[in-house]
Amino acid sequence: MKKNSTLIIILFFTSAINAQNLNLFEKEIFINEGDTLKYRILKPENFDQNKIYPLHLFLHGAGERGNDNELQLVHGAKLFLNKENRKEFNSWVIFPQCASNDYWANMSFDLSDKESMTKIRDSDEPNLSLSLVLKLMDSLVQKKQVNTDKVYVSGLSMGGMGTFEILFRRPNMFAAATPICGDGIPQYVSEYAKKVPLWIFHGSSDKVVSPRYSLKMANAIIAAGGSPKITFYENVGHNSWNNAFSEVDFLKWIHSKTKN
Repeated sequence: MKKNSTLIIILFFTSAINAQNLNLFEKEIFINEGDTLKYRILKPENFDQNKIYPLHLFLHGAGERGNDNELQLVHGAKLFLNKENRKEFNSWVIFPQCASNDYWANMSFDLSDKESMTKIRDSDEPNLSLSLVLKLMDSLVQKKQVNTDKVYVSGLSMGGMGTFEILFRRPNMFAAATPICGDGIPQYVSEYAKKVPLWIFHGSSDKVVSPRYSLKMANAIIAAGGSPKITFYENVGHNSWNNAFSEVDFLKWIHSKTKN
């Protein structure tokens, strides 16, 4: 009984510490013309208003959609809260939350298609959630404390698809991108293939989003003159973001890139 009580106490304090750390991501709301985007922001450690810092945008997957402004931190947030990472890669980190009835990418999803999950829609306009992210990012890069030569984007699953699209929408904004288990539109890559370094990740055994889609995008980027880095994980399914975040050079590679 004593051992069980000790275990419960340890789990309680571990949970409390994790919650406290996640609260370092402050809750914010961005409003544009009556539309609302909820997001979390992690300020640079020991923030100094007279300094400039990199800015890292993170786009979550479909399972973290909603309006609680919390679910989007489930995957990835701890990577940025790691003490060593905060010290070595000190930056602004933005985790927006996609509405539950929306997607980051303006695409129609066809799970049965073996070539691509994504199809170009008739509309050239981005979905509302991504539109708000674009406007939020446009406003953030205007701040004097943001290093506009070191703005990055990462995304997993639906967020990986959003990563490919936001590169198309803002090809001159980002210095590096890391889409994880995503998909995109090959016809759009010419807008960013030569401008933005990409490191693409996927699990070779992914049954939700086929690894063929990442390979397709990498091939399209190469054909358009780009030189992407791509990593496939043997016998790994859809949760390849865990492997990507465990890469020793994940953040190091990202922060080594500066916009030309």
